[in-house]
Amino acid sequence: MKALNQLTQSDFTETTQPFALFDEWFAQAREKEINDPSAMALATVDSDGLPNVRMVLMKEHDERGFVFYTNRQSAKGCELDVSWRAAINFHWKSLRRQVRVRGIVEEVTAAESDAYFASRPRDARIGAWASEQSRALESRFAFEKAIAATALKYPVGDVPRPPHWIGYRIRPVEMEFWHDRPYRLHDRVVFRRPEPEGGWTRHRLFP
Repeated sequence: MKALNQLTQSDFTETTQPFALFDEWFAQAREKEINDPSAMALATVDSDGLPNVRMVLMKEHDERGFVFYTNRQSAKGCELDVSWRAAINFHWKSLRRQVRVRGIVEEVTAAESDAYFASRPRDARIGAWASEQSRALESRFAFEKAIAATALKYPVGDVPRPPHWIGYRIRPVEMEFWHDRPYRLHDRVVFRRPEPEGGWTRHRLFP
């Protein structure tokens, strides 16, 4: 039986769709990864060209791309609203694998954002209103006061989605699959296409 951390030449020849390969790897990560397998490092660039990277959670994925949600007024939201480009990296340490993705970013529909926001725990929905994400905070107590004030505003019933709380979809133009191998002789396969609707080419890379 082939080891999980070995990608053969046959795999490279037969694998033509990176999303299908991601589905396979993600399913295995959900079984094996000790921590959250949906955690991904998200990289954006500010107006000075200086990169920013932080961990976020992938909430959906399909052949359209990878979706996460955030406050549009946060640092990453402001940067994405200018460049509409991003990179993400999944690192599944327990499987000794990573997947790197670069692509074009688009906003998901309001209906998609509404549906996901409604699925969140009530306290998380209140927190989305109370937090001025990425901006200076006077003290933890000031944040707790804002949470309490929001809870009083919505004591019962639905907590609506803030208009600035939205989802972004990263539509890949490049996806790289990396396997750890002994002596740093790793396996790397990259899929590229000129635009999100284009066809994929695939290549092996030197480790």
